[in-house]
Amino acid sequence: MECGRKRQCTGSDVSARAATSGAAPVYDGRMHPAPRIEPRFARIAASIGDPTRARMLATLLGGDALPAGDIARIAGVNASTASGHLAKLVHEGLVAVEPRGRHRYFRVADADVARALEALALVAERRASQSKWLREPYHSLKHARTCYRHLAGELGVQLLRSLLARRRLLAAEHGYELTAAGRSWLESLGIDAAAAPRGDRYAFACLDWSERRDHLAGRLATTLLDHFMAKRWLVRVEGTRALRLTAEGKRALPGIL
Repeated sequence: MECGRKRQCTGSDVSARAATSGAAPVYDGRMHPAPRIEPRFARIAASIGDPTRARMLATLLGGDALPAGDIARIAGVNASTASGHLAKLVHEGLVAVEPRGRHRYFRVADADVARALEALALVAERRASQSKWLREPYHSLKHARTCYRHLAGELGVQLLRSLLARRRLLAAEHGYELTAAGRSWLESLGIDAAAAPRGDRYAFACLDWSERRDHLAGRLATTLLDHFMAKRWLVRVEGTRALRLTAEGKRALPGIL
């Protein structure tokens, strides 16, 4: 097929001629404009960027599943407003909902979401002045807080530093590996070390947004925080992610940290 002398070949002429000759068709941008791909994270960023939803996510980042009423109270909105925001967060996969009897409890969807939120906090606090951390509620959060069910802040950083210095943990390919000394130490605390699994999700580093150094994350970190709280060495500060060191904790934790 040939184009007439008085007109230019169109994209369809080129494709038809290529098909007839057996050659691969030549792409012409005029034929099919390339589709525009919108980044998926734009919708996620918009969901996080709303101040009320950001407060909700910051609350849930502690790792607990909370009823809508508690989340509404902490976020400072009424129940119907909270319901709409939580529905948005669930729809975008940032929050998961768990039915418990007649009530529904909400939590951060998974560790990937928690890490993303912590990374945003790290960026947001890069230029924070030192004087900020001397004021409440920032001072308490900086000292000790929950980070998706493990210990963060100054105490969290000290815990990881101690475990490495005492060779209870060793750096491994995908995080940290529990040593024989570490297993003996867990047993001395009353924690079953025989059940300690291997793998990259057992113990790994998480960059702390207030300290800008690593604290311990993973299943071992969750087990340790649960133990510290069961012993009431650490207790929650109501309505925040902050943890308070008790009198018992001041006696017991120095030997651990």
